[in-house]
Amino acid sequence: MMFRRIALAAVLVAGALMTGGATNSNWNNVVERVDGGHLIGNPDASVKLTEYVSYTCPHCAEFTREAEDALKLTYVVPGQMSIEVRHLIRDPVDLTVAMLANCGPPSKFPLNHSAFMLSQDTWIAAAEKATPAQRQRWASGDFAARRRAIASDLGLYTIMEQRGYERAEADRCLNDEKVAETISQVSDRDWKKPGITGTPAFAIDGNVLAGTHSWRMLATQLAARF
Repeated sequence: MMFRRIALAAVLVAGALMTGGATNSNWNNVVERVDGGHLIGNPDASVKLTEYVSYTCPHCAEFTREAEDALKLTYVVPGQMSIEVRHLIRDPVDLTVAMLANCGPPSKFPLNHSAFMLSQDTWIAAAEKATPAQRQRWASGDFAARRRAIASDLGLYTIMEQRGYERAEADRCLNDEKVAETISQVSDRDWKKPGITGTPAFAIDGNVLAGTHSWRMLATQLAARF
């Protein structure tokens, strides 16, 4: 499976480099924070894709596994399309992961995001097996303490360490109530957008694609634009 994924990536890179809109820049390395989300790629791209995701949504993790390489290598690298990733928060675990994914400079976000999505099966399993005492820790005390408890019980600190973060740095991010409030407020606003009824959800050039929740459905609509 890993060999097939690497082989697919090589084919997609070759295709991207042969695309008429290709440039000498790898736009996948251009990341900036925008209105509560992260914009990856050429900000002046002709097509702008927005992903609305939840870290506790299994379909969002499935989308990342299926679509991430294809989207970035085919469309983002050559500058034809940008991707904006936005959070639709569903629960305290979701918010905790989102805060860790946002930890550090914008350039770290894409791989932080991928790390949590691609390891979702592991930490979701830990959440499902949580003891009553653990769940009590997640629901009592100040909010920062709750998030630290979730991160500890679900092994999220280990994922951060693998991304190069020391625990103290991860804790600083989890303790930032201003960030927690911003993510939650933006999420509440985005949940109210017409056409967004679940996760993942997508918009192209600001228009929500009602009923589109999978890579198969999104791929068809993107193909029609290129």
